[in-house]
Amino acid sequence: MLPVELYRGDDALRNDREGVLRRTWQFLGHETMLPQPGDYLADVIGGAPVVAVRKPDGALAAFHNVCRHRAGALVADGAGNCGEAFTCRYHGWKYALDGRLRNAVDFGSVPGFDPRQYGLFPIRVESWRGLVFVNLDAGAAPLADLIAPLAARWPDGQAAFPLVERRTHAIACNWKTYVENYLEGYHLPMVHPEFDGDVVVSDYWTEIEGEVVFSGAPARDASVYGGLWAWLWPNLGVNVYRHGYMMERMTAVGPAETRLDYFYFFDPAQTQALPEMLKFSDLVTAQDLQVCEEVQRNLEAGIYPGGVLSPKHETGVAWFQDRIARALDLPRPPRLAVVG
Repeated sequence: MLPVELYRGDDALRNDREGVLRRTWQFLGHETMLPQPGDYLADVIGGAPVVAVRKPDGALAAFHNVCRHRAGALVADGAGNCGEAFTCRYHGWKYALDGRLRNAVDFGSVPGFDPRQYGLFPIRVESWRGLVFVNLDAGAAPLADLIAPLAARWPDGQAAFPLVERRTHAIACNWKTYVENYLEGYHLPMVHPEFDGDVVVSDYWTEIEGEVVFSGAPARDASVYGGLWAWLWPNLGVNVYRHGYMMERMTAVGPAETRLDYFYFFDPAQTQALPEMLKFSDLVTAQDLQVCEEVQRNLEAGIYPGGVLSPKHETGVAWFQDRIARALDLPRPPRLAVVG
């Protein structure tokens, strides 16, 4: 297993941000959330404020949400419309939506100052089935490479379903603690006993393809949660249900603080089933919150030295820990016999 020190403290968070979260594709939102020119989505990715914007030609662009003058924010976090230009919230510098500095407002004359050298810092942005991702690593592989295993298993019939609900949950645990909980079904009988009435928990399975971990269990009659569960490296759950799907973004806010952002997309013809799905989702989240916070408390206590992973139930956890070790250039944990 990974050393316990990787789950606590500022150094661990800093290393995760620099070695993992700023080098990978991060889900930001959906294209329908920024339909018009000037519409933007702003969030924090790996500790770095970013913003994606719809340009006048209809394409998306993305930048670090930082003015080149004295590091002011261009826009507040969240969604909005900036009009024809970004206007820094600190001193009013204006930037075209392609990132060019358009006007250093009332700056004065400075020998050698060339506005062309002070455009916004760009980041990569790509979409798949309307889902918008950004990546702070200019040299990263295309989003399509990461998505390919999911695209092959998930037909695109749900791509047109609208975004109907967003919910946010705060959990007092390291982001990796929560990811590892997501990646195994070993805890289902103890933590989520209601699951067995929805799916056949004893037949839970896990498969790994590329950098996607798939899992699932046979659905029972009138199942709410039955479907395909996928997780994309390093922190995105894709939960596909009978009448819709939910994107689950797992954001590292602090060394022992994780924010879950849930984006629910649902079939408009099946809205009568939505309340039951949301109710079940809230229950599962509350149960996971309790157990993950208890685990984190014990990780912080300095008593637990590390344990052992089940080759029957925790192959997804083993893969994740190995992938973290590779990303951070650390000694790789012993591999389970069933992990290829």
